[in-house]
Amino acid sequence: MTQTPQVPPAQTELAEVRNFRDVGGLPTVDGRRVREGRLFRSGHLAHATEADAAFLAGLGLHTVFDFRNASDIKLEGPDVALPGVRNVNIPLTDPADGAEFWTMVRDGELDLLRGALGDGKAAARMAATYRHIITTRTEDHSRVLHALAEDSVPALMHCAAGKDRAGLSVAVTLLAVGVERDAIEADYLKSNDPHRRYKIRRSDSSAVGMSAEVMELLSPLFGAHTDYLAAAYDAIERTWGSTEAYLTDGLKLTPAVRERLRDRLLTD
Repeated sequence: MTQTPQVPPAQTELAEVRNFRDVGGLPTVDGRRVREGRLFRSGHLAHATEADAAFLAGLGLHTVFDFRNASDIKLEGPDVALPGVRNVNIPLTDPADGAEFWTMVRDGELDLLRGALGDGKAAARMAATYRHIITTRTEDHSRVLHALAEDSVPALMHCAAGKDRAGLSVAVTLLAVGVERDAIEADYLKSNDPHRRYKIRRSDSSAVGMSAEVMELLSPLFGAHTDYLAAAYDAIERTWGSTEAYLTDGLKLTPAVRERLRDRLLTD
């Protein structure tokens, strides 16, 4: 049984859970708003402190959707247990998928990083991954949306950093209930706030390990950029022809399911 939800302060900062926020308040195209205390997003919960866990437990969550893959969970650990909350793991494609790539990010020397990430290659990799998630993970996104329509609200969605896999899943959810695209983008870009950004880890302790050039090369992997979200929207248009067709034919959302979603997530 979930607890009575508490609506957190707008600027809530948790000690060891990055990028946490309530997406409540975002406007829809028909004049409604996302209800506060219904849909949250964050980075992983593996390192949550006791105070963090107590706060999260007080949100009245029904379900935590964890979009990390096995490699993420092995690296960071499983989420902390929140009493009475259902945890659902749906591994989505990681923008830096593959052990070899992550090893290069953590340990690679400057020349290796330049070759793999320089000249726009890092940003291109990110945009391609957003397209890939949209076109190949429709069944997973459909599963999440149907769960939200049935009984999974209040819900928290997270991945590792809380900006890519969780960011796209939140964006798809907001599209499904008619949130304005400018508002979706504004929420997405909040992941760039300094106190929200994922902490880049480099095991190289030499002077070049976290040098300005290294950080610049890695930055596209760890930042939220409008071009990435635009690539996702473009993939929707190219594959299904329109957002409406994506929701109906791709995500299999019937009018009844969409109405239940709106009832659960939006104000009257």
